[in-house]
Amino acid sequence: MAGNFAQLFQLDDDQTSFRLLETQGSSSLVAGGRDFTLVPTQILTNLIRTAFSDVSHLFRSAHLQQLRSILDDPEASSNDRFVALELLKNAVISSEGMFPSCQDTGTAMVIGKKGESLLIDGDMHDSICDGISQTWQTRNLRFSQMAPLTMYEERNTGTNLPAQIEIEAVQGDRLDLLCIAKGGGSANKTFLFQETRRLLEPDRLLAFLDEKIRTLGTTACPPYHLAIVVGGLSADQTLKTVKLASTKALDHLPTTGDAYGGAFRDVELEQRVLALTQSMGLGAQFGGKYFCHDVRVIRLPRHGGSLPVGLGVGCSADRQIKARIDKQGAWLEALEIDPARFLPEASFDSTHAVRIELDCSMIAVREQLSALKVSTPVLLSGKMIVARDLVHAELAKRLASGEPLPPYFCNHPIYYAGPARTPKGFASGSFGPTTAARMDPYMSDFQAAGGALVTIAKGNRARNVVESCKRHAGFYLGSVGGTAAVLGRDCIREIETIDFQEFGMEAVFKIRVKDFPAFVVIDDKGNDFFSIAH
Repeated sequence: MAGNFAQLFQLDDDQTSFRLLETQGSSSLVAGGRDFTLVPTQILTNLIRTAFSDVSHLFRSAHLQQLRSILDDPEASSNDRFVALELLKNAVISSEGMFPSCQDTGTAMVIGKKGESLLIDGDMHDSICDGISQTWQTRNLRFSQMAPLTMYEERNTGTNLPAQIEIEAVQGDRLDLLCIAKGGGSANKTFLFQETRRLLEPDRLLAFLDEKIRTLGTTACPPYHLAIVVGGLSADQTLKTVKLASTKALDHLPTTGDAYGGAFRDVELEQRVLALTQSMGLGAQFGGKYFCHDVRVIRLPRHGGSLPVGLGVGCSADRQIKARIDKQGAWLEALEIDPARFLPEASFDSTHAVRIELDCSMIAVREQLSALKVSTPVLLSGKMIVARDLVHAELAKRLASGEPLPPYFCNHPIYYAGPARTPKGFASGSFGPTTAARMDPYMSDFQAAGGALVTIAKGNRARNVVESCKRHAGFYLGSVGGTAAVLGRDCIREIETIDFQEFGMEAVFKIRVKDFPAFVVIDDKGNDFFSIAH
């Protein structure tokens, strides 16, 4: 049956600025009276390798301009400006090509559309995977993919493969790709809610979004690019649309609906939700206005008995890049190569930050912190211990069997992190904080045993951590998420593996830091910044 069927996603012409990578290698082919472009697999592999290399170190100019706008906004809090400046400094360091913008260099995702008149002369999937593998093997990136050996045992693949690859066949004579490096922190802040028609009332929908957005917290490194999708023909379509919206891939949708069920952006609701986020008080991680840079709200058609609602974020490591192959050659989105132009002429005044000396007893460290209010910025100098998920699980087993915690876990602050590969000539690679909440179940037992009395990571923590810190005179400090390159190059002066070497990047490290920026989030009196902000 012939007919005219409206596309679900009717996008206007893409105005992305591309740079030409290659012009040689492709050839023309005539078959069945039709013209085809034949592309060698090496062109595709080179394109993918360059795309993921660029996106690990560079940002879109629009994203950097949004950070600069925070510095220029008189309504921004001092903590908003502190975070924005650190993120801009991070972008400058990352652009030099040695330190990736985030230590969690992400899961590689390639989403695209291949025109029927463009042919890849070989296995497209293997060519894409080859490009991804080459990037992670040759750059200072971190392998993050875990292969399940059994239901309960895993091993790092050592290649950052497998990748998520989705290529749709369409009409035309070009291959369009969106390459995304998605970190675990922002991926974990993707949610699906199965609602009903009753939600589709203005006040009820806004109240619902207010409640759900607050649950995002700051563990995925705001300011966020927030994506909301209302509707969807299936749960998986809703969530995929959330991901695409967070990358700005759907910005050119219509802004009104039609009787055929076409997707559209609700720009008026976007502004209302953005204003809502600005009034929450969470700010750019530690209080203020800039919890979100912007908001995208996409409305999709739905089955009459189902109303899926999706919520997700793009984080401060805003890593996506468009790529294209056509008759003229291979093209790549032009990212910003001079992020320093977004820095203010005068450096931000951080003299209000309190300097904390770590190379003393833990009693003395806690006495310094006890004099400060939550949300106070601090600059840490001295030795810290790095330990995260695997180490916490192993130490919990030892503690349960009657063994004491190791002395290093009791005599130093504990930083939850895992480094990327170290560039030649430096003490450390990119080395930003990981999500604190994953270690929450261990805190009460560890602090009761005299360990982890000062912890450093990103994001909010559970109530049991607040209560444990009050009971045991402990503290939680929030590090600035999204500044892994700054921390790795400028703050971490020495690094030494001291335990669980077999855990790779999750081993126990002793590091020495200088002027490591953080904020007091939970104190020894039961105060929690995130509870106050709410």
